[in-house]
Amino acid sequence: MANVKIKPIGDRVLVEHIEEKEQVRGGIIIPDSAKEKPQEAKIIALGTGKRDEDGKIRPFEVKVGDRVLISKYGGTEVKIDEKKYTLVREDDILGVLN
Repeated sequence: MANVKIKPIGDRVLVEHIEEKEQVRGGIIIPDSAKEKPQEAKIIALGTGKRDEDGKIRPFEVKVGDRVLISKYGGTEVKIDEKKYTLVREDDILGVLN
C-alpha cells in the first residue's frame, strides 16, 4: 500500500490509475482521448464505510490492492506529491479484475 497523505471518508475509495500501453493500429498511435474507457485502477485506500438504514457501517466489497474498473468520468482527481489519484464512491466501481 502506498503511503499517501489522504484518507477517504464514507464510502469513498482512493484509486491510482494503471497506465495503459499505447495502442498502435496500422502504424498509427491512438491518442488517449480516442481510447475506449472505462479505466483500470488499483485501490490505494478505503474510506470509513457507508452507513445502512439502521446506522450500521456496511463493509466494503473491495479491498486495498484490488484492480478495478471505474468509469472515465467518475470520481474526483487529486494530485499528491506529483502523482495523480482519483477519489470515487464504491458504487462508481464497475467491477473487480481477477
